[in-house]
Amino acid sequence: MEHISKYLTKDIKLSSYEDKLFKSDLMFVDHMLVWFISGETKIIQAESTFSFKTGDIFLIPRNELATIINYPKSGLPHKTVVMHLSSERLKKFYKKIDYKRQTQPHQKIYHFNNHPLLESCLASLIPYFDVESEFPESLATLKIEEAINILRLIDPSIDSVLANFDVPGKIDLVDFMQRNFMFNMPLEKLGYLTGRSLSTFNRDFKKLFNTTPQKWLTDKRLELAYYYLAEKKKKPTEIYLEVGFEDLSHFSFIFKKRYGVSPNQILLNRQ
Repeated sequence: MEHISKYLTKDIKLSSYEDKLFKSDLMFVDHMLVWFISGETKIIQAESTFSFKTGDIFLIPRNELATIINYPKSGLPHKTVVMHLSSERLKKFYKKIDYKRQTQPHQKIYHFNNHPLLESCLASLIPYFDVESEFPESLATLKIEEAINILRLIDPSIDSVLANFDVPGKIDLVDFMQRNFMFNMPLEKLGYLTGRSLSTFNRDFKKLFNTTPQKWLTDKRLELAYYYLAEKKKKPTEIYLEVGFEDLSHFSFIFKKRYGVSPNQILLNRQ
């Protein structure tokens, strides 16, 4: 798999995947504004699935768990311009303006379908990726602030997300894990998102589930895979990434070890 990233600054990059697909489970530290030049992406969250294609623009808020699958399309690579909206930069931005803080930010993926202002802002960065000289930080600040102002113009409620700098508080661990078990995240990050240190996360998990996180996660992912195969009649190649496995062969091996038959056999038995 060939992945090429060109950085103007640490916050602005041009990303290209040439291979068949690329899958990752992510929790972004920064808000991510993404414009599709070519290719397709599927973003899977606990309660929603999104598909994006050429021309689409979307914003993923920070601290959101997601499985992201990138596909080349029509002989073209999966190619995007990505802008990081960091908390550090956003704090400086919001210090300069008057705004009304909303106490409950609405964490969701924002979709701006072929929006001309945002597309113009992000497309204006393309020529700079071919310039050998260093991209000035002052210009990066102008371009990122332009994007922020356009986002606020399109959707004023987005302040509730961009201007929220709180860290996750302690939340219900059972509910969180039941909704997010399909994401391959380090336990440290799962602990952070539930407002716990790693040691507290492991202790609370053992108390609530009476098993280790690793064993529980594997069992839940296999159960979901079985449901997709037996009830939804989906193919193993369609589901193994979405339920939290990285490799089809490994998925098939541990599925057969758990259920005594291969994923393909489950599918055949239900047809």
